[in-house]
Amino acid sequence: MFDALSDRLESAWKKLRGQDKISQSNIQDALREVRRALLEADVNLQVVKDFISEVETKAQGAEVIAGVRPDQQFIKIVHDELVQVMGEENVPLAEVAGKTTVVLMAGLQGTGKTTATAKLALHLRKQDRSCLLVATDIYRPAAIDQLITLGKQIDVPVFELGIEADPVEIARQGVERARAEGINTVIIDTAGRLQIDEDMMAELARIKEIVQPDETLLVVDAMTGQEAANLTRTFHDQIGITGAILTKMDGDSRGGAALSVRQISGAPIKFVGVGEKVEALQPFYPDRMASRILGMGDVLTLVEKAQEEIDLADAEQMQEKILSAKFDFTDFLKQMRLLKNMGSLGGIMKMIPGMNKLSDDQLKQGETQLKRCEAMINSMTGKERRDPDLLSSSPSRRRRIASGSGYREADVSKLVADFQKMRSLMQQMGQGGIPGMGGMFGGGGNPLAAGGNRPSAGWRGYPGGAPPTKKKKEKKKKGFGTL
Repeated sequence: MFDALSDRLESAWKKLRGQDKISQSNIQDALREVRRALLEADVNLQVVKDFISEVETKAQGAEVIAGVRPDQQFIKIVHDELVQVMGEENVPLAEVAGKTTVVLMAGLQGTGKTTATAKLALHLRKQDRSCLLVATDIYRPAAIDQLITLGKQIDVPVFELGIEADPVEIARQGVERARAEGINTVIIDTAGRLQIDEDMMAELARIKEIVQPDETLLVVDAMTGQEAANLTRTFHDQIGITGAILTKMDGDSRGGAALSVRQISGAPIKFVGVGEKVEALQPFYPDRMASRILGMGDVLTLVEKAQEEIDLADAEQMQEKILSAKFDFTDFLKQMRLLKNMGSLGGIMKMIPGMNKLSDDQLKQGETQLKRCEAMINSMTGKERRDPDLLSSSPSRRRRIASGSGYREADVSKLVADFQKMRSLMQQMGQGGIPGMGGMFGGGGNPLAAGGNRPSAGWRGYPGGAPPTKKKKEKKKKGFGTL
């Protein structure tokens, strides 16, 4: 996400390095690089012009702060302007007190609208809001079946009347059912088209008139760049939307959509889809997105993702194991699976400040090394996982594990040696010592070189203990199947 844009913007900062202060003359090269970066990212031309004008005005009027370099000051100005362009603050989804909240989903075919509908339902469930999905797309083959399948996957009921019913009537009855059942939020998945047409808009308008939604969200494909902003404006002008969901932000997105939608359409971005998994939906925070664009990471989102997966009791137990050097291969395996649940290694690493320079090859090596470690650990007996010292003193055990996992005995020996080193270092780190992970994944220097060494090494072991956590809520069965 935004890799190309981040690289181009970094070249702009370099234009100001070594300068004593920001001036009319030395800022022009930097502004030219920023302009190119935004245009290459497919940001709307008028948005680019306004952005550059604002940055230039603020940069020239900025007071020189002692101890702050001109390039750092310029980055701060660009960051603040990015936040301004994208909407300044998060706009949460509506929730109407005391009655059912109605959300209407709209969009063209191929944008991931039906999947986004299920993702939104799961997001609301995590906030303890009960949901009902309503399937009104009677035109696309298997659209209703897809929503039913997704509903079962996330344990959210789906209301449908088949492909012969009128979509407006399906929506009306679905909302009535939700209100009768006392459901917090009903999400209506509507039909998309390959392009905007009169029939599509007329049907949406009729559904909207009947159900009177509290939110009308347009799902747009981020990979279409500034066209996503133009599409949002068209829907906003003709139907009236309250916000947008940008999907496929994890793909080869150049960033133009995120930077153009609010300015061009006037509608805020409320959520972004960052993967194919049904859990891969995040609320849109302009300040966090600006930090990602500038390669500064996104620690707040990373912590929130961790909080969803971490159980408080488990975290405290893990902390005790780290402090007493009793962290074993079973714990390590649990950490790797936690990492997988949080998303791709690349997506997580890019949220960590300073890690945006990792290449795709380095991230792939890290993923490969994680799989190698998991395969070798899975070939161990329960006793060997709980007591890594057994493997240190037994070549025959290491040979058996190597044979069972498909790797060499030398690979197993290195895993055991690196694990012991890592465990010792984690103990030091937990007790306030200098953190370091040794060669856990076969590399020095670059965190993921030759397989990397940081991402999966029990990253809960922060100095002073585990990160902020909240107790994992016990899942309660909700829903009444397909109605």
